[in-house]
Amino acid sequence: MHDDGQIISKRLYPSPNPFIELTEITYLSGGVKVKGMLAEPKEAGSYEGLIYMRGGIQHIGMARPARIAQFASQGFVVFAPYYRGNRGGEGRDEFAGADLQDAVSAVDVLKQSPKWKEGRVHLFSFSRGGIMALWTAILRDDITSTVHWAGVSDVVFTYKEREDMRRMMKRVIGGSPNSAPDAYRERTALFRVEEIDAPVLIIHGMKDENVSFEQAIMLEDALRKHQKTTETWYFQDYTHHFPSWHNAKIVRDLTNWMRAQP
Repeated sequence: MHDDGQIISKRLYPSPNPFIELTEITYLSGGVKVKGMLAEPKEAGSYEGLIYMRGGIQHIGMARPARIAQFASQGFVVFAPYYRGNRGGEGRDEFAGADLQDAVSAVDVLKQSPKWKEGRVHLFSFSRGGIMALWTAILRDDITSTVHWAGVSDVVFTYKEREDMRRMMKRVIGGSPNSAPDAYRERTALFRVEEIDAPVLIIHGMKDENVSFEQAIMLEDALRKHQKTTETWYFQDYTHHFPSWHNAKIVRDLTNWMRAQP
């Protein structure tokens, strides 16, 4: 739809960081009104863009204002879509179904910031956000780089790994991988990674029980098979959540990596 990414309304949001301005934005995506958070450095200048693809579903894993501001304070204009059906947005979160459009349209929202440095849009994703970022990199040709931290790359794998998520996935996707194979196949980006042009950085803890390390290996293998520019930072002793001191250092490292991409 031609009005995807059109901004309907904005409201200032209390910022945990005095140097970063936060704005909650309502935008159009696939005919529904979706919300997201924009974070811009207050200092004048033009900044590279970063789409922050949150994990989880509904209120679980919702992007925290402090986390979004943390990325912006590295010198980026950051937009974090909440995905449809969340925080008063219309429609229904479908775990990488029609809500993929919300991630794709988020790039158009980001580009409307007067502080955005033209030509530079990076994707950062965590956990469930991984599948959203993969599809965004497949469906758009204006992505500079993409980072997958503990990211989901195969929805069928997630169904098998996470017994605690099966009921939700059946409800949202319309069945199990056995009863609704097409719905799962449509969500699996691994079949189309040859369409990704952006360099990909994969970060994963090898002891992750929420999103198995195997999902990182599958993504890496698929990208390498198609000769895609891929880098991996694997951490032997870490689970899904890294210690906060190391988490902050990796945020600095990965944003430097993004800036270094051509």
